[in-house]
Amino acid sequence: MGFKCGIVGLPNVGKSTTFNALSNANAESSNFPFCTIEPNVGIATVKDERLYKLAELVKPKKVTPPVVEFVDIAGLVKGASEGAGLGNKFLSHIRDVQVIVHVVRCFEDEDIVHTMGDVNPKRDIEVIDLELMLADLQTVENRMEKLKKQAKSGDKKAKEELSILEKFKEKLESGTPLRREQLSKEESKVVKELRLLSAKPVIYVANVSENELEGNRYSKMVEEVAKQDGAPVIVLSSKIEEEISKLSDDEKKEFMEMLGLKESGLDKLAKVGYRMLGLITFFTAGPKEVRGWTIKQGTTAKEAAGVIHSDIERGFIRAEVIKCEDYIKAGGEKEAREKGLMRLEGKEYIMQDGDVVYFRFNV
Repeated sequence: MGFKCGIVGLPNVGKSTTFNALSNANAESSNFPFCTIEPNVGIATVKDERLYKLAELVKPKKVTPPVVEFVDIAGLVKGASEGAGLGNKFLSHIRDVQVIVHVVRCFEDEDIVHTMGDVNPKRDIEVIDLELMLADLQTVENRMEKLKKQAKSGDKKAKEELSILEKFKEKLESGTPLRREQLSKEESKVVKELRLLSAKPVIYVANVSENELEGNRYSKMVEEVAKQDGAPVIVLSSKIEEEISKLSDDEKKEFMEMLGLKESGLDKLAKVGYRMLGLITFFTAGPKEVRGWTIKQGTTAKEAAGVIHSDIERGFIRAEVIKCEDYIKAGGEKEAREKGLMRLEGKEYIMQDGDVVYFRFNV
């Protein structure tokens, strides 16, 4: 799978509650074809209206939504880059994620101690950013040491990379996370190779109390910081999300209407995470199952076939494609075909979000 969002936050900000609600909301995750899910990995389903509309028409035995993985990254405390808390263990977990979800405490509660003394979202965000930048600085300096020898002996590539790393070092030392920089293609390549943490895109979750779902002065502070990153902010109450996650679908609907919520904060988070990972969904629809499959934007039809099964990719003949909205508007596959809304595509076809596909193959 490999598309992961990592959840970070200081202790006592509601990070674990948020993560548990995410995982709990998807207790049926045992259906998913993952070998073993580590205790710190949760699978969140991406609620996609189109999937359920298709299912209404097809009436399959089973409906399987697309999913996105969330990794609970524990142990981020002040001094983590120097090995405080779980220190370096947390750093290795976070290197593998593509998007960081930063849970920020935006609620007052006498009973839950704030590790830094008081509620101050701006400072909390800075503490975590600082740890990410310090870790990056270590990585960058280690790499520079290695390259210096090569550059001295006239290695042109080493010289080029060194000058990029010099720039990174300067930014990090001045306290600027690399995600705020417009990176060139070469710079992005170096970021990717070194898996630099402060360059990863962020989604902020402002965790408010149950009676402030519209947001409060603290969540406004988070929004201010997020503007600098061009990052989305999701305001939610992890306590309420945890309650919602334990309810049946009907109860969930009733409870959310009572709170005036159109969708749960976690559903929003899964959708935004999915988008930020550059993912799109294609569908397969048959009497056994209507299913949403996750692929990266720019995936070809042949590669998409391989997401379902390697045999289908190997024996790919062609893809029969109907746009999801055409499929729904026409009232089903047969009707869409009769209206000439089905296209035949070859292996180089670039898949589009919402394609309903039937792969012809021969093994």
